[in-house]
Amino acid sequence: MALSERRQPLVPSFLYSPSTQTPGLDRLLLGRNPISAPSTQLNGSPAPSVFAGAPSEPPFGKIELYSPKFYTACTFGGILSCGLTHMAVTPLDLVKCNMQIDPAKYKSISSGFGVLLKEQGVRGFFRGWVPTLLGYSAQGACKFGFYEFFKKYYSDIAGPEYAAKYKTLIYLAGSASAEVIADVALCPFEAVKVRVQTQPGFARGLGDGLPKFVKSEGALGLYKGIVPLWGRQIPYTMMKFASFETIVEMLYKYAIPTPKDQCSKSLQLGISFAGGYVAGVFCAIVSHPADNLVSFLNNAKGATVGDAVKKLGLWGLFTRGLPLRIVMIGTLTGAQWGIYDAFKVFVGLPTTGGVTPAPAVAAPAELAKV
Repeated sequence: MALSERRQPLVPSFLYSPSTQTPGLDRLLLGRNPISAPSTQLNGSPAPSVFAGAPSEPPFGKIELYSPKFYTACTFGGILSCGLTHMAVTPLDLVKCNMQIDPAKYKSISSGFGVLLKEQGVRGFFRGWVPTLLGYSAQGACKFGFYEFFKKYYSDIAGPEYAAKYKTLIYLAGSASAEVIADVALCPFEAVKVRVQTQPGFARGLGDGLPKFVKSEGALGLYKGIVPLWGRQIPYTMMKFASFETIVEMLYKYAIPTPKDQCSKSLQLGISFAGGYVAGVFCAIVSHPADNLVSFLNNAKGATVGDAVKKLGLWGLFTRGLPLRIVMIGTLTGAQWGIYDAFKVFVGLPTTGGVTPAPAVAAPAELAKV
């Protein structure tokens, strides 16, 4: 069989960088497919490995890029990233939700914390932490796992040249596709969480709150807020992933004098956190109106989007609770990218982003003629 007949579409080099220094052109030229590579290059020398491994053997063995084990690792990293961070900021989320629902009572961040402390004590700050942990763990698993899948899937469809040229569109399409699935997993938990946090006495948590919610609203009521949730989370996630990838690439290009593959892992993780924090500020602004709608709809039985707009007003939709949400989402997003990339480093995978696309290379059929 001719060499050109065995070659498959190659994944653009900007999607991932190796954990050890390897020439970018060699990474692009060789391999039967985006997952495996032959043992020798065209000139007979050993081919670079497509396994992502740290200098020392990672705890789960070397993970082959784009393999089931790779996507499993990314999914588990997403669980840790989203579940733990959202649970940690439960007090901020609690105050934010109540400011959106009852601004007359919760007039500011400081007074909101004061009202909660006076009425519910310290334990009240973590009301709803169980549905928060479980819901955002499920969302994170789908968000990050499917993002990695769709990012490669759309890159394969576009081909190396167009995927590198239109990489931002790849990031946007991949993250939007992943978030559609992630929100289906999150929505029931989010509905119960908001009801528990904004209606004292409704339930203690998920265990008793879920049956009460279903009894009151019906099973389909758990998905009453799915459209506003998509409206909040899809723009948020598109901004989160596309701006992060762009910011990190710019940091390595303009602010860091050393190539990424020569930077220490601690520096790379610091850049991941910084890029994530800046991306989070943009995310909060873009998704805030829909966040207000989600809180309003899940708090009141039979409420509609029209009711929310009438009561809150257009200005209120964009501004109510926004300063607190910027602080919360900025910190949250920075921590999420830090945790996610830290887990990837732990299992021997490269951190996300920061690789400038390599120039377009000759097609495999043309290489075979050389």
